[in-house]
Amino acid sequence: MKPRFCVRVQCAQSGQALVLGMLLAALASLALLRYFAAGQVAGAKARQLHALDTAAYSGALVQARAMNMLAYLNRAQIAHQIAMAHLVTLGSWALYADAQGRQAGRGNPPAYLIAMLFGAAHGAAYQSAVAAAGPAGALASRDGELAAAYAAHDDVVQRVFGAVQHEVVAGLPDARLAAMQQVLAHNYPEWDANVHQGLPAGASSAASAPATVGASIATQAESIAGAVPQFGAGGLFDITVRDDSWPGFVRAYAGHRQLHGFVQDVARLYGFLDPRDHTLQSPWVVDERCPWLRHELRRRGTTQIDAYGRWQSIDTESFHALRSNRWIGCYFREYSMAWGWVPSAPGQAPGAAYVEDAPEDFSAQDFWRWVSEATNWDIHAGDANPLANSRAVAGRQRWRGGGLPTYFDVAQSGDTGAFGFTVEFRHPGPEGVLLTSRSAAQTFFARPQPRADGFEEAANLFHPYWQARLVWPGAEASERGLP
Repeated sequence: MKPRFCVRVQCAQSGQALVLGMLLAALASLALLRYFAAGQVAGAKARQLHALDTAAYSGALVQARAMNMLAYLNRAQIAHQIAMAHLVTLGSWALYADAQGRQAGRGNPPAYLIAMLFGAAHGAAYQSAVAAAGPAGALASRDGELAAAYAAHDDVVQRVFGAVQHEVVAGLPDARLAAMQQVLAHNYPEWDANVHQGLPAGASSAASAPATVGASIATQAESIAGAVPQFGAGGLFDITVRDDSWPGFVRAYAGHRQLHGFVQDVARLYGFLDPRDHTLQSPWVVDERCPWLRHELRRRGTTQIDAYGRWQSIDTESFHALRSNRWIGCYFREYSMAWGWVPSAPGQAPGAAYVEDAPEDFSAQDFWRWVSEATNWDIHAGDANPLANSRAVAGRQRWRGGGLPTYFDVAQSGDTGAFGFTVEFRHPGPEGVLLTSRSAAQTFFARPQPRADGFEEAANLFHPYWQARLVWPGAEASERGLP
Protein backbone atom coordinates (compact mmCIF):
# COMPACT_ATOMS: atom_id res chain seq x y z
CA MET A 1 0.00 0.00 0.00
CA LYS A 2 1.12 3.53 -0.82
CA PRO A 3 1.59 5.89 2.04
CA ARG A 4 -1.28 8.36 2.56
CA PHE A 5 0.65 11.53 2.09
CA CYS A 6 1.50 13.82 -0.79
CA VAL A 7 4.18 16.11 -1.81
CA ARG A 8 3.55 19.68 -0.58
CA VAL A 9 3.80 21.20 -4.07
CA GLN A 10 1.50 18.63 -5.59
CA CYS A 11 -1.13 19.20 -2.95
CA ALA A 12 -1.02 22.96 -3.50
CA GLN A 13 -1.81 22.58 -7.26
CA SER A 14 -4.88 20.41 -6.88
CA GLY A 15 -8.12 22.07 -8.46
CA GLN A 16 -6.39 24.98 -10.26
CA ALA A 17 -7.33 23.71 -13.72
CA LEU A 18 -11.01 23.94 -12.84
CA VAL A 19 -10.66 27.53 -11.74
CA LEU A 20 -8.79 28.41 -14.91
CA GLY A 21 -11.48 26.68 -16.97
CA MET A 22 -14.19 28.63 -15.19
CA LEU A 23 -12.40 31.90 -15.89
CA LEU A 24 -11.96 31.01 -19.54
CA ALA A 25 -15.64 30.03 -19.79
CA ALA A 26 -16.67 33.34 -18.23
CA LEU A 27 -14.50 35.25 -20.68
CA ALA A 28 -15.91 33.26 -23.57
CA SER A 29 -19.45 33.90 -22.38
CA LEU A 30 -18.72 37.59 -22.03
CA ALA A 31 -17.24 37.68 -25.52
CA LEU A 32 -20.23 35.78 -26.84
CA LEU A 33 -22.58 38.23 -25.20
CA ARG A 34 -20.66 41.14 -26.63
CA TYR A 35 -20.68 39.58 -30.09
CA PHE A 36 -24.39 38.91 -29.70
CA ALA A 37 -24.98 42.51 -28.66
CA ALA A 38 -22.87 43.72 -31.56
CA GLY A 39 -24.92 41.55 -33.88
CA GLN A 40 -28.10 43.01 -32.46
CA VAL A 41 -26.78 46.52 -33.00
CA ALA A 42 -25.75 45.65 -36.56
CA GLY A 43 -29.20 44.17 -37.23
CA ALA A 44 -30.91 47.21 -35.75
CA LYS A 45 -28.71 49.46 -37.84
CA ALA A 46 -29.58 47.56 -41.03
CA ARG A 47 -33.25 47.73 -40.13
CA GLN A 48 -32.93 51.45 -39.53
CA LEU A 49 -31.21 52.01 -42.88
CA HIS A 50 -33.82 50.03 -44.79
CA ALA A 51 -36.66 51.81 -43.03
CA LEU A 52 -35.09 55.21 -43.62
CA ASP A 53 -34.46 54.52 -47.31
CA THR A 54 -38.09 53.52 -47.67
CA ALA A 55 -39.23 56.64 -45.84
CA ALA A 56 -36.97 58.91 -47.91
CA TYR A 57 -38.22 57.38 -51.16
CA SER A 58 -41.80 57.81 -49.97
CA GLY A 59 -41.09 61.47 -49.22
CA ALA A 60 -39.70 61.96 -52.73
CA LEU A 61 -42.72 60.14 -54.13
CA VAL A 62 -45.02 62.58 -52.32
CA GLN A 63 -43.06 65.39 -53.98
CA ALA A 64 -43.41 63.76 -57.40
CA ARG A 65 -47.15 63.35 -56.93
CA ALA A 66 -47.45 66.98 -55.89
CA MET A 67 -45.55 68.11 -59.00
CA ASN A 68 -47.66 65.91 -61.25
CA MET A 69 -50.77 67.27 -59.57
CA LEU A 70 -49.63 70.81 -60.40
CA ALA A 71 -48.97 69.71 -63.98
CA TYR A 72 -52.47 68.26 -64.30
CA LEU A 73 -53.95 71.46 -62.84
CA ASN A 74 -52.05 73.57 -65.40
CA ARG A 75 -53.21 71.35 -68.23
CA ALA A 76 -56.77 71.47 -66.91
CA GLN A 77 -56.53 75.26 -66.77
CA ILE A 78 -55.61 75.37 -70.46
CA ALA A 79 -58.52 73.06 -71.23
CA HIS A 80 -60.90 75.36 -69.36
CA GLN A 81 -59.57 78.34 -71.31
CA ILE A 82 -60.25 76.58 -74.61
CA ALA A 83 -63.74 75.66 -73.39
CA MET A 84 -64.34 79.33 -72.50
CA ALA A 85 -63.18 80.34 -75.99
CA HIS A 86 -65.72 77.96 -77.51
CA LEU A 87 -68.47 79.25 -75.25
CA VAL A 88 -67.85 82.90 -76.06
CA THR A 89 -67.81 82.00 -79.76
CA LEU A 90 -71.12 80.17 -79.40
CA GLY A 91 -72.42 83.27 -77.66
CA SER A 92 -71.57 85.61 -80.52
CA TRP A 93 -72.97 83.09 -82.99
CA ALA A 94 -76.23 82.96 -81.04
CA LEU A 95 -76.52 86.76 -81.02
CA TYR A 96 -75.64 86.71 -84.73
CA ALA A 97 -78.45 84.24 -85.40
CA ASP A 98 -80.91 86.32 -83.36
CA ALA A 99 -80.06 89.51 -85.27
CA GLN A 100 -80.14 87.72 -88.62
CA GLY A 101 -83.57 86.30 -87.87
CA ARG A 102 -84.92 89.75 -87.03
CA GLN A 103 -83.43 91.28 -90.19
CA ALA A 104 -84.76 88.49 -92.40
CA GLY A 105 -88.18 88.84 -90.80
CA ARG A 106 -88.21 92.56 -91.65
CA GLY A 107 -86.87 91.92 -95.15
CA ASN A 108 -83.93 94.24 -94.67
CA PRO A 109 -82.45 93.15 -96.99
CA PRO A 110 -85.01 90.75 -98.44
CA ALA A 111 -84.13 87.06 -98.68
CA TYR A 112 -85.11 86.86 -102.37
CA LEU A 113 -82.52 89.53 -103.23
CA ILE A 114 -79.80 87.58 -101.48
CA ALA A 115 -80.88 84.45 -103.32
CA MET A 116 -80.90 86.24 -106.68
CA LEU A 117 -77.46 87.80 -106.25
CA PHE A 118 -75.59 85.05 -104.38
CA GLY A 119 -77.49 81.83 -104.93
CA ALA A 120 -80.55 80.03 -103.62
CA ALA A 121 -78.63 78.33 -100.80
CA HIS A 122 -77.59 81.63 -99.28
CA GLY A 123 -81.10 83.02 -99.62
CA ALA A 124 -82.59 79.94 -97.94
CA ALA A 125 -80.07 80.06 -95.12
CA TYR A 126 -80.84 83.70 -94.52
CA GLN A 127 -84.59 83.07 -94.47
CA SER A 128 -84.27 80.07 -92.12
CA ALA A 129 -82.74 82.31 -89.44
CA VAL A 130 -86.21 83.73 -88.75
CA ALA A 131 -86.83 80.79 -86.40
CA ALA A 132 -83.75 81.67 -84.32
CA ALA A 133 -84.91 85.19 -83.47
CA GLY A 134 -85.61 85.34 -79.75
CA PRO A 135 -84.45 81.94 -78.39
CA ALA A 136 -80.89 82.40 -79.64
CA GLY A 137 -80.66 85.88 -78.17
CA ALA A 138 -81.89 84.65 -74.78
CA LEU A 139 -79.34 81.83 -74.83
CA ALA A 140 -76.45 84.28 -75.28
CA SER A 141 -77.66 87.07 -73.00
CA ARG A 142 -75.61 87.96 -69.93
CA ASP A 143 -78.10 85.99 -67.84
CA GLY A 144 -78.41 83.10 -70.29
CA GLU A 145 -77.17 79.54 -70.17
CA LEU A 146 -74.02 80.16 -72.18
CA ALA A 147 -72.98 83.05 -69.95
CA ALA A 148 -73.61 80.90 -66.86
CA ALA A 149 -71.45 78.11 -68.24
CA TYR A 150 -68.69 80.60 -69.05
CA ALA A 151 -68.84 82.02 -65.52
CA ALA A 152 -68.64 78.51 -64.05
CA HIS A 153 -65.45 77.78 -66.00
CA ASP A 154 -64.00 81.12 -64.96
CA ASP A 155 -64.80 80.39 -61.29
CA VAL A 156 -62.97 77.07 -61.49
CA VAL A 157 -59.77 78.55 -62.94
CA GLN A 158 -59.85 81.66 -60.76
CA ARG A 159 -60.90 80.31 -57.39
CA VAL A 160 -60.73 76.51 -57.25
CA PHE A 161 -57.52 75.90 -59.17
CA GLY A 162 -55.76 78.81 -57.48
CA ALA A 163 -56.65 77.57 -54.00
CA VAL A 164 -55.64 73.98 -54.78
CA GLN A 165 -52.30 74.99 -56.32
CA HIS A 166 -51.34 77.18 -53.37
CA GLU A 167 -52.39 74.43 -50.95
CA VAL A 168 -50.29 71.84 -52.76
CA VAL A 169 -47.21 74.06 -52.82
CA ALA A 170 -47.53 75.29 -49.24
CA GLY A 171 -48.49 71.91 -47.79
CA LEU A 172 -45.86 69.76 -49.51
CA PRO A 173 -43.32 69.81 -46.60
CA ASP A 174 -46.03 68.75 -44.13
CA ALA A 175 -47.31 65.99 -46.41
CA ARG A 176 -43.77 64.75 -47.05
CA LEU A 177 -42.94 64.61 -43.34
CA ALA A 178 -46.23 62.89 -42.51
CA ALA A 179 -45.56 60.24 -45.18
CA MET A 180 -42.08 59.52 -43.81
CA GLN A 181 -43.43 59.28 -40.25
CA GLN A 182 -46.10 56.85 -41.41
CA VAL A 183 -43.58 54.65 -43.24
CA LEU A 184 -41.36 54.51 -40.14
CA ALA A 185 -44.41 53.63 -38.02
CA HIS A 186 -45.11 50.66 -40.31
CA ASN A 187 -41.48 49.56 -40.04
CA TYR A 188 -41.48 49.91 -36.23
CA PRO A 189 -44.97 48.74 -35.20
CA GLU A 190 -43.76 47.99 -31.66
CA TRP A 191 -42.41 51.51 -31.09
CA ASP A 192 -44.18 53.97 -28.81
CA ALA A 193 -41.96 56.80 -27.70
CA ASN A 194 -44.29 57.66 -24.81
CA VAL A 195 -43.42 54.42 -23.08
CA HIS A 196 -39.77 55.49 -23.15
CA GLN A 197 -40.75 58.78 -21.54
CA GLY A 198 -42.83 57.26 -18.75
CA LEU A 199 -46.13 58.34 -20.36
CA PRO A 200 -49.13 56.10 -21.03
CA ALA A 201 -48.87 54.20 -24.29
CA GLY A 202 -50.42 56.06 -27.20
CA ALA A 203 -50.66 59.32 -25.27
CA SER A 204 -50.29 62.60 -27.06
CA SER A 205 -49.27 66.02 -25.97
CA ALA A 206 -49.21 69.56 -27.29
CA ALA A 207 -45.60 69.02 -28.27
CA SER A 208 -46.70 66.61 -30.99
CA ALA A 209 -48.71 69.26 -32.83
CA PRO A 210 -45.86 70.68 -34.97
CA ALA A 211 -45.39 67.31 -36.70
CA THR A 212 -48.99 66.83 -37.77
CA VAL A 213 -50.11 67.40 -41.33
CA GLY A 214 -52.05 70.45 -40.26
CA ALA A 215 -48.99 72.17 -38.75
CA SER A 216 -48.32 75.76 -39.63
CA ILE A 217 -45.93 76.47 -42.48
CA ALA A 218 -43.65 78.49 -40.22
CA THR A 219 -43.31 75.68 -37.66
CA GLN A 220 -42.77 73.15 -40.41
CA ALA A 221 -40.04 75.30 -41.95
CA GLU A 222 -38.21 75.29 -38.61
CA SER A 223 -38.59 71.53 -38.44
CA ILE A 224 -37.11 71.14 -41.91
CA ALA A 225 -34.15 73.29 -40.93
CA GLY A 226 -33.51 70.98 -37.98
CA ALA A 227 -34.40 73.53 -35.31
CA VAL A 228 -37.30 71.46 -33.94
CA PRO A 229 -36.43 67.77 -33.40
CA GLN A 230 -39.40 65.48 -33.99
CA PHE A 231 -38.73 62.95 -31.25
CA GLY A 232 -40.62 61.37 -28.44
CA ALA A 233 -44.00 63.07 -28.23
CA GLY A 234 -47.09 61.31 -29.46
CA GLY A 235 -45.15 58.33 -30.83
CA LEU A 236 -43.34 60.37 -33.51
CA PHE A 237 -39.90 59.40 -34.71
CA ASP A 238 -36.79 61.52 -34.38
CA ILE A 239 -36.20 62.58 -37.98
CA THR A 240 -34.74 65.80 -39.35
CA VAL A 241 -34.87 66.96 -42.96
CA ARG A 242 -31.74 68.71 -44.20
CA ASP A 243 -30.38 70.05 -47.50
CA ASP A 244 -33.94 70.59 -48.71
CA SER A 245 -33.98 72.10 -52.22
CA TRP A 246 -37.78 72.38 -52.42
CA PRO A 247 -38.03 76.02 -51.22
CA GLY A 248 -37.84 78.18 -54.33
CA PHE A 249 -37.90 75.30 -56.81
CA VAL A 250 -41.32 76.38 -58.10
CA ARG A 251 -42.76 79.87 -58.26
CA ALA A 252 -45.99 81.61 -59.18
CA TYR A 253 -46.25 83.30 -62.59
CA ALA A 254 -48.75 85.85 -63.86
CA GLY A 255 -50.99 84.01 -66.29
CA HIS A 256 -51.72 86.96 -68.58
CA ARG A 257 -47.98 87.44 -69.14
CA GLN A 258 -46.72 83.88 -69.39
CA LEU A 259 -49.69 81.80 -70.57
CA HIS A 260 -51.12 84.21 -73.12
CA GLY A 261 -49.09 83.01 -76.09
CA PHE A 262 -49.41 79.37 -75.09
CA VAL A 263 -53.20 79.59 -74.89
CA GLN A 264 -53.30 81.26 -78.30
CA ASP A 265 -51.18 78.45 -79.79
CA VAL A 266 -53.52 75.81 -78.35
CA ALA A 267 -56.60 77.69 -79.57
CA ARG A 268 -55.22 77.56 -83.12
CA LEU A 269 -55.60 73.78 -83.03
CA TYR A 270 -59.39 74.16 -83.07
CA GLY A 271 -60.96 75.13 -86.38
CA PHE A 272 -64.11 76.40 -84.66
CA LEU A 273 -62.02 79.23 -83.21
CA ASP A 274 -60.40 80.22 -86.51
CA PRO A 275 -61.24 83.58 -88.12
CA ARG A 276 -64.59 83.36 -89.89
CA ASP A 277 -63.87 85.60 -92.87
CA HIS A 278 -65.60 84.79 -96.13
CA THR A 279 -66.48 87.08 -99.04
CA LEU A 280 -68.87 86.10 -101.84
CA GLN A 281 -69.26 88.21 -105.00
CA SER A 282 -72.19 88.23 -107.37
CA PRO A 283 -71.34 87.25 -110.96
CA TRP A 284 -72.76 90.32 -112.73
CA VAL A 285 -71.13 93.60 -113.63
CA VAL A 286 -72.88 96.43 -111.79
CA ASP A 287 -71.43 99.68 -113.12
CA GLU A 288 -69.36 100.50 -116.18
CA ARG A 289 -67.24 102.88 -114.11
CA CYS A 290 -65.90 99.96 -112.07
CA PRO A 291 -66.53 96.74 -114.00
CA TRP A 292 -64.12 94.82 -111.79
CA LEU A 293 -66.29 95.38 -108.69
CA ARG A 294 -69.36 93.33 -107.75
CA HIS A 295 -72.01 93.18 -105.07
CA GLU A 296 -70.51 91.41 -102.05
CA LEU A 297 -71.75 89.26 -99.19
CA ARG A 298 -69.22 89.56 -96.38
CA ARG A 299 -69.12 87.17 -93.43
CA ARG A 300 -66.70 88.25 -90.71
CA GLY A 301 -65.93 86.75 -87.32
CA THR A 302 -63.08 86.35 -84.87
CA THR A 303 -62.42 84.94 -81.40
CA GLN A 304 -59.68 86.72 -79.48
CA ILE A 305 -57.99 86.75 -76.12
CA ASP A 306 -56.88 90.20 -75.02
CA ALA A 307 -53.65 91.20 -73.29
CA TYR A 308 -55.13 90.37 -69.87
CA GLY A 309 -56.27 86.92 -70.92
CA ARG A 310 -59.98 87.72 -71.31
CA TRP A 311 -61.92 86.23 -74.20
CA GLN A 312 -64.24 87.96 -76.66
CA SER A 313 -65.91 87.00 -79.90
CA ILE A 314 -67.62 89.01 -82.65
CA ASP A 315 -69.55 87.77 -85.69
CA THR A 316 -71.12 89.89 -88.43
CA GLU A 317 -72.55 89.58 -91.93
CA SER A 318 -73.45 92.36 -94.36
CA PHE A 319 -74.66 92.78 -97.91
CA HIS A 320 -72.53 95.43 -99.61
CA ALA A 321 -74.44 96.77 -102.59
CA LEU A 322 -72.23 98.44 -105.20
CA ARG A 323 -73.27 102.02 -105.88
CA SER A 324 -71.88 104.82 -108.02
CA ASN A 325 -72.40 108.58 -108.27
CA ARG A 326 -70.62 111.54 -109.78
CA TRP A 327 -69.37 112.88 -106.46
CA ILE A 328 -67.44 109.92 -105.05
CA GLY A 329 -67.56 107.33 -107.83
CA CYS A 330 -68.03 103.65 -106.98
CA TYR A 331 -68.62 102.73 -103.33
CA PHE A 332 -70.27 100.01 -101.25
CA ARG A 333 -73.51 100.70 -99.45
CA GLU A 334 -73.63 98.34 -96.45
CA TYR A 335 -76.82 96.58 -95.37
CA SER A 336 -76.31 94.83 -92.02
CA MET A 337 -77.74 91.33 -92.00
CA ALA A 338 -76.42 89.84 -88.73
CA TRP A 339 -74.23 90.79 -85.80
CA GLY A 340 -73.22 89.63 -82.34
CA TRP A 341 -70.45 90.58 -79.93
CA VAL A 342 -69.68 89.00 -76.55
CA PRO A 343 -66.92 90.66 -74.51
CA SER A 344 -66.00 89.34 -71.06
CA ALA A 345 -64.66 92.50 -69.39
CA PRO A 346 -65.27 96.25 -69.39
CA GLY A 347 -63.11 98.26 -71.73
CA GLN A 348 -62.72 95.59 -74.40
CA ALA A 349 -62.98 96.73 -78.03
CA PRO A 350 -64.21 94.50 -80.86
CA GLY A 351 -60.99 94.91 -82.82
CA ALA A 352 -62.74 96.27 -85.91
CA ALA A 353 -64.01 99.64 -87.17
CA TYR A 354 -67.25 100.82 -85.59
CA VAL A 355 -69.05 103.87 -84.18
CA GLU A 356 -71.12 104.10 -81.02
CA ASP A 357 -74.13 105.96 -82.45
CA ALA A 358 -74.82 104.55 -85.91
CA PRO A 359 -78.30 105.54 -87.27
CA GLU A 360 -81.04 102.94 -87.18
CA ASP A 361 -81.77 103.57 -90.86
CA PHE A 362 -80.66 105.92 -93.63
CA SER A 363 -84.00 106.96 -95.02
CA ALA A 364 -83.31 110.57 -94.10
CA GLN A 365 -79.71 110.80 -95.33
CA ASP A 366 -77.32 109.26 -97.80
CA PHE A 367 -75.20 106.42 -96.47
CA TRP A 368 -72.05 107.64 -98.21
CA ARG A 369 -72.54 111.19 -96.96
CA TRP A 370 -72.94 110.07 -93.35
CA VAL A 371 -69.85 107.87 -93.64
CA SER A 372 -67.74 110.73 -94.98
CA GLU A 373 -68.95 113.13 -92.29
CA ALA A 374 -69.11 110.89 -89.19
CA THR A 375 -66.56 108.10 -89.72
CA ASN A 376 -63.25 107.25 -91.32
CA TRP A 377 -64.50 104.07 -92.99
CA ASP A 378 -63.20 103.05 -96.38
CA ILE A 379 -66.32 102.25 -98.42
CA HIS A 380 -64.42 102.13 -101.69
CA ALA A 381 -61.82 99.41 -101.12
CA GLY A 382 -62.43 98.27 -97.54
CA ASP A 383 -63.38 94.69 -96.76
CA ALA A 384 -64.92 95.00 -93.26
CA ASN A 385 -68.49 95.24 -91.95
CA PRO A 386 -68.21 98.51 -89.98
CA LEU A 387 -71.95 99.18 -89.79
CA ALA A 388 -72.65 95.63 -88.58
CA ASN A 389 -69.78 96.04 -86.10
CA SER A 390 -71.51 99.14 -84.77
CA ARG A 391 -74.75 97.21 -84.36
CA ALA A 392 -72.86 94.48 -82.52
CA VAL A 393 -71.28 96.99 -80.15
CA ALA A 394 -74.65 98.55 -79.44
CA GLY A 395 -76.21 95.14 -78.66
CA ARG A 396 -73.26 93.59 -76.86
CA GLN A 397 -73.81 91.12 -74.04
CA ARG A 398 -70.92 91.34 -71.59
CA TRP A 399 -70.16 88.13 -69.73
CA ARG A 400 -68.21 87.86 -66.49
CA GLY A 401 -64.59 86.78 -66.79
CA GLY A 402 -61.39 87.34 -64.86
CA GLY A 403 -58.71 86.53 -67.40
CA LEU A 404 -55.76 84.19 -66.99
CA PRO A 405 -54.96 83.55 -63.31
CA THR A 406 -51.57 82.92 -61.72
CA TYR A 407 -50.10 79.45 -61.99
CA PHE A 408 -47.05 77.57 -60.73
CA ASP A 409 -44.14 76.38 -62.81
CA VAL A 410 -40.49 75.48 -62.28
CA ALA A 411 -38.41 78.50 -61.32
CA GLN A 412 -35.38 79.51 -63.37
CA SER A 413 -33.12 78.35 -60.55
CA GLY A 414 -34.69 74.91 -60.81
CA ASP A 415 -33.64 74.21 -64.38
CA THR A 416 -31.62 71.16 -63.26
CA GLY A 417 -34.89 69.26 -63.34
CA ALA A 418 -34.43 67.66 -59.91
CA PHE A 419 -34.87 68.61 -56.28
CA GLY A 420 -34.62 66.59 -53.11
CA PHE A 421 -33.56 66.37 -49.51
CA THR A 422 -31.46 64.48 -46.98
CA VAL A 423 -33.17 62.98 -43.94
CA GLU A 424 -31.51 61.96 -40.67
CA PHE A 425 -33.10 59.36 -38.41
CA ARG A 426 -32.18 58.79 -34.76
CA HIS A 427 -33.66 55.80 -32.95
CA PRO A 428 -32.79 53.86 -29.76
CA GLY A 429 -31.15 50.52 -30.46
CA PRO A 430 -30.10 47.54 -28.33
CA GLU A 431 -28.18 48.16 -25.12
CA GLY A 432 -29.47 51.75 -25.06
CA VAL A 433 -27.36 52.74 -28.07
CA LEU A 434 -28.80 55.69 -30.05
CA LEU A 435 -28.48 54.73 -33.70
CA THR A 436 -28.28 57.42 -36.38
CA SER A 437 -28.65 56.95 -40.12
CA ARG A 438 -28.95 59.24 -43.13
CA SER A 439 -30.64 58.81 -46.46
CA ALA A 440 -31.44 61.08 -49.41
CA ALA A 441 -33.97 61.11 -52.22
CA GLN A 442 -34.78 63.23 -55.23
CA THR A 443 -37.75 64.07 -57.39
CA PHE A 444 -36.77 64.48 -61.03
CA PHE A 445 -38.33 65.20 -64.42
CA ALA A 446 -37.92 62.59 -67.16
CA ARG A 447 -40.06 61.85 -70.18
CA PRO A 448 -41.14 58.21 -70.50
CA GLN A 449 -40.20 58.38 -74.19
CA PRO A 450 -37.98 60.76 -76.19
CA ARG A 451 -39.65 63.63 -78.00
CA ALA A 452 -40.57 62.95 -81.59
CA ASP A 453 -38.72 66.06 -82.75
CA GLY A 454 -35.51 64.96 -81.06
CA PHE A 455 -35.27 67.96 -78.75
CA GLU A 456 -34.62 67.75 -75.03
CA GLU A 457 -37.50 68.99 -72.92
CA ALA A 458 -36.74 71.15 -69.90
CA ALA A 459 -38.43 70.36 -66.60
CA ASN A 460 -41.88 71.93 -66.45
CA LEU A 461 -45.24 71.76 -64.72
CA PHE A 462 -47.31 71.09 -67.83
CA HIS A 463 -46.24 67.48 -68.33
CA PRO A 464 -46.75 64.98 -65.47
CA TYR A 465 -43.38 63.28 -65.89
CA TRP A 466 -42.05 63.67 -62.34
CA GLN A 467 -40.56 60.59 -60.67
CA ALA A 468 -38.73 59.68 -57.46
CA ARG A 469 -35.36 58.04 -56.74
CA LEU A 470 -32.88 57.50 -53.92
CA VAL A 471 -29.55 59.30 -54.12
CA TRP A 472 -26.35 59.31 -52.10
CA PRO A 473 -26.71 61.32 -48.88
CA GLY A 474 -25.24 64.76 -49.33
CA ALA A 475 -25.94 64.89 -53.06
CA GLU A 476 -28.39 67.74 -52.60
CA ALA A 477 -25.90 69.78 -50.60
CA SER A 478 -23.13 69.25 -53.15
CA GLU A 479 -25.41 70.22 -56.05
CA ARG A 480 -26.32 73.42 -54.27
CA GLY A 481 -22.74 74.23 -53.30
CA LEU A 482 -23.31 73.69 -49.58
CA PRO A 483 -20.59 72.29 -47.28
